[in-house]
Amino acid sequence: MRFDNSYGRLPESFYERIKPEPVEQPGLILLNHELAESLGLDLPKNEDALAALFAGNDLIEGTDPIALAYAGHQFGHFAGPLGDGRAVLLGEVVTEGGERFDLQLKGSGRTRFSRNGDGRSAIGPVIREYVVSEAMHALGVPTSRALAMVTTGETVQRETRLPGGVFTRVAASHVRVGTFEYFASQKDEEAVKVLADYVIDRHYPKARQAKNPYAALFEAICAAQARLVAKWMCMGFIHGVMNTDNTAISGETIDYGPCAFMDNYKPDQVYSSIDHQGRYAYNNQPTIARWNMACLGGCLIPLLHEEAEQAHKIGEDILDRFVEAFKEHYQSGMCSKIGLAYSDENFERMRDLLALMHKDRVDFTNAFRLLAHEDLDPFKALFSISNELEEWLATWRSQLDSPETARQVMLSVNPAFIPRNHRVEQAIQAAEQGDFSLAEKLVEILKRPYEDQPDHADYMTPPEPDEIVHQTFCGT
Repeated sequence: MRFDNSYGRLPESFYERIKPEPVEQPGLILLNHELAESLGLDLPKNEDALAALFAGNDLIEGTDPIALAYAGHQFGHFAGPLGDGRAVLLGEVVTEGGERFDLQLKGSGRTRFSRNGDGRSAIGPVIREYVVSEAMHALGVPTSRALAMVTTGETVQRETRLPGGVFTRVAASHVRVGTFEYFASQKDEEAVKVLADYVIDRHYPKARQAKNPYAALFEAICAAQARLVAKWMCMGFIHGVMNTDNTAISGETIDYGPCAFMDNYKPDQVYSSIDHQGRYAYNNQPTIARWNMACLGGCLIPLLHEEAEQAHKIGEDILDRFVEAFKEHYQSGMCSKIGLAYSDENFERMRDLLALMHKDRVDFTNAFRLLAHEDLDPFKALFSISNELEEWLATWRSQLDSPETARQVMLSVNPAFIPRNHRVEQAIQAAEQGDFSLAEKLVEILKRPYEDQPDHADYMTPPEPDEIVHQTFCGT
């Protein structure tokens, strides 16, 4: 196993060197064997040894644990220095192909960035991040991944005493927009340049060949974010806390706190218990993504051009292209959900369907999946506005070049299974009582989201009225 920590070779102002705090009685809940194998990890076979490893009691040989420094805008306001208050980056696994992947423990104890926090995690956020991040991977959405989750044998104090857990996350890196903000807010232009060079070398090496490498870097990051958020929108996913400290430079989804998938289609849907103004509502996510990119652009201004006015123009032009890139990714993705090629006319058909879904409070995921079936009666049964729906279906059918080809496309982009909020909550509640079977079952089902899986058809259904999850929580 090849292990490194290139981030640990950056100046010491970028992190704190610190080891995870041992826990009392670690117990392995789940190990992602497929991911471990793809990374080439040489792990112990003994379950107790694995638990000790992923709790932070023991360390993989060659690791150099650090807690990363970063800042961030939270709900539109600059929160100042933040950093890894309950996480430790063990280092980077280097694959045979030369790719680097961070291994990070979440819930591993206090660091100098913890402020008044305990540095620990309850089992609920561990279950949620494992289930949802692996589901996102199977859905084809760029994301950090779940390697393992363990219990700690300890409790943490939140609203009540809850069992503790540690989550092992794999990510392309943990550099965030907030990492740039950390140094830019201190007017440390040299550190911003060091970080930008690091990101180019690790994530966007083609930018180095450009006439203006830092403009090319900014454009590449914006393009990655445009693709990512368009994917979220097409899946009905709501991140919940799109703060700049939760925005990964790599273009992956990261930090699954109060995240959720929509049940009924509602453009202004909010689940996060801390999003009182609806800043991060479903339909606001593209605007917020651009706002976050503008924050990054502000940090990069000194690198874009020596003249401030020209630097701002370069940044603004790139942000304009972000808007166009998002529009293309989103509209083409949504057109494919109804089996049509991307065009303005076809996107209008999509918008008409969304309007009908909103009017009739129709389940977002099931509507698109059932539309892909040859028998449309189950799809029609979702709606009560039959005349308007029949008109839409007639127009839609007339635009299909090949119904069979359209169905195949639709089945490939419209999942049958998503991590529905009530199912995730059921798995968390069971885990808090020491039963991890529901979480394990959910993980297995969500590995194949585009297959019908008739034996698990009940996991496709929306929640009953008494099962509806109205709020999701951060867990910190």
